[in-house]
Amino acid sequence: MFKKIMATALVVGSTFSAHAAMDEAVNSLVESRINGWLKNETVLNAIKAQNAAHASLAQDQIDALDEQWRAEVKGDGSELVSKVLGNDLSSYLKGVYQEGEGLYSEIFVMDNKGLNVGQSHATSDYWQGDEAKWQKTFNQGMDAVLIGEVEFDESSQTYQVQVSLPVYDADGTALGAVTIGLDADRLMEVE
Repeated sequence: MFKKIMATALVVGSTFSAHAAMDEAVNSLVESRINGWLKNETVLNAIKAQNAAHASLAQDQIDALDEQWRAEVKGDGSELVSKVLGNDLSSYLKGVYQEGEGLYSEIFVMDNKGLNVGQSHATSDYWQGDEAKWQKTFNQGMDAVLIGEVEFDESSQTYQVQVSLPVYDADGTALGAVTIGLDADRLMEVE
C-alpha cells in the first residue's frame, strides 16, 4: 500500500499527500493503540524504577554504559544487554510486538536521561538522549509526536517509519519516551 501511495504521489508530482496520509495513519495508531499500552503499569513502573536508580548518573557514567552496551551488542559480552532484554518491560514489549503481527519492527522505551529501559529487540546503542527521538519528545508536552522519514530497512526488506513520543504518568510527570518502528505498508492498512 505504501509503495502504491508513493508511486501515485510521484506521478502527480507531489509527495505532500503521501506524507499527510502517513502522518494521519501514525497519529491514528498512536491514539487507537499506542497510548493505551503506554499507560500500562508495567511500562510506567519500569521507567519510574530506572529513573530512581539512575538519578545520580553523570554524563561520563552514561557514556561508559553506552560503550558497554555497544561492545556487548557486537558480541563482547552480554551483562547489560541481557539485563535489559530480560526484564519485565522487555517481556511486555515483546508481547506488544508479537500482537502487532508485523506492524511493529521495533519498540524501545527510554528513561528521563534517554537510556533504554526495555525493548522488543536490542538497539545498537543504550543512550538515546543525544538523538532527536528523545530530545524532541521527552518533557516536550503530552502531545509531542516525532514522525521520522520513511526509510528502506535492508534487514527486513521493508519500508519503515519511526514514531517517538513522550511517556507521562497519570499526574502529568514526564517519565521518559518511546520509539516504535512501523512497517509503512502495514501501517497504511491499519483501520
